[in-house]
Amino acid sequence: MTDQTPSSGEPTWGIELTPEHPPDRVADLAALAEDEGFDVAFASSHYFNRDPFVVCSRMADATDAIRLGPGVVNPYETHPVKLAAQTATIDEISGGRGVFGVGAGDRSSLSNLGIDRDRPLRRVLETFDLARALWDGETITHEGTFTARDAALNLEPPSDRIPVYVGAQGPHMLRMSAKHADGVLVNAAHPRDLEWAADQLEQGVAERPDERGAFESLAFASVSVAGDETAAREAARPPVAFIVGGAAEPVLERHEIDREAASAVSDALERGDLTEAFGRVTPAMIDAFCIAGTTATVADRFAAALEHVDGIVVGSPLGPDLEDAVERASEALVRASGV
Repeated sequence: MTDQTPSSGEPTWGIELTPEHPPDRVADLAALAEDEGFDVAFASSHYFNRDPFVVCSRMADATDAIRLGPGVVNPYETHPVKLAAQTATIDEISGGRGVFGVGAGDRSSLSNLGIDRDRPLRRVLETFDLARALWDGETITHEGTFTARDAALNLEPPSDRIPVYVGAQGPHMLRMSAKHADGVLVNAAHPRDLEWAADQLEQGVAERPDERGAFESLAFASVSVAGDETAAREAARPPVAFIVGGAAEPVLERHEIDREAASAVSDALERGDLTEAFGRVTPAMIDAFCIAGTTATVADRFAAALEHVDGIVVGSPLGPDLEDAVERASEALVRASGV
């Protein structure tokens, strides 16, 4: 049995790998990330990409020590009991290295599938509460934001406790994660947002029961790093466009992003005109929503982020050259962490 609960000490190094690439390519990147010193690798989950659990299984085969899991799945596209079983399977095949990254999902993506993201905070909390009970071997009947009757798993994950990381951005989800989960993936890259999130997390930690144990906050940050500053910033345009398209008004105001400019990006995305949407991303948007630049620039931004969180998950796009970006991100984390 292995205990995968978060530990204190040096900052946690995480990486988000996006299954827009074939599973074997993502597995090779996970192996490279392990060699470069990363602690945990998440396979992102979007209905239009490859399945994150299939990809995690390839990642497990290609690695030996790095923790692995979806980052993040939502309990609308897939029933929570099924998510618990899939995560337990990853924990089993990886020899106890599984983690469970769960969140409410992107509202616009879910609407494409005709799914109403109803009562997101309650549904996420009920999902990982149920998962924990199932992983402990319990048979569950649940009536809440979803229904489960006499549900149980026909496998026992090797971990004593599979850590739950909640993807969060809003104040209520942040506070809930700090009170109930093992960790949080703060959907932000800028110190201003991370400082604000840290205040919300502090409120949740104040209400956290002692038996919950350690809690870890990780910046789930979009990062683009390359040898050339301009190339890194250009590669950041696609993810920044999607971040801007879903950004809440208070977030835009916090960074003084022009509302009309943000609406132009959002409108182009809704029309499916990705070229126009990416082209309308401004330098200010890249600065606000992505850590982009050379290794030195990114290291400085990582150091600023680590003033407010326990670690960083280096998220997509990573950079124009993925293998090079993984190595550069590791170097930047070394500089920022002082290890």
